[in-house]
Amino acid sequence: MSPNNRGAGHWLGKGLPKQKQKIMARPRLKRRIQFIPKATSFKPEAPTQRFFDVVELTMEEAEALRLKNIKNLDQTAAAKIMKTSQSTFQRILISAYKKISQAIIEGKALKIKG
Repeated sequence: MSPNNRGAGHWLGKGLPKQKQKIMARPRLKRRIQFIPKATSFKPEAPTQRFFDVVELTMEEAEALRLKNIKNLDQTAAAKIMKTSQSTFQRILISAYKKISQAIIEGKALKIKG
C-alpha cells in the first residue's frame, strides 16, 4: 500500500494508536455585571402544580437583557460595558432570549443563577 493510499484503519508509527490528548478548554472570561436582580426566580401561576421544571438564566444573560432592553443600548455599546466582543454579546443575548421563550411557552420556572 502506498503512503498516499492508506486504509481507514491505518495508524502511523509502530502500529500502536496514539494516545488521545486531553484538550483543555479556554477558561471563561469574567464579564462585568453591574446590577443585582431584585428577584431571582419566577414561576408560572398554576394553583394545582407545586413543582416546575426550571430554566436557569445566568447573570451574564440577565445583564445582557438589561443593557439591551431596559437601558436601550445597541449591542456594540452594551458589549463594551460588559467587556466582551459584540459577537459574544450577541451569543449571550440569543441564549437569554431562547431560555426565556422556553420558560414562557413551555410553562417552566425561570431562575437567575450566579
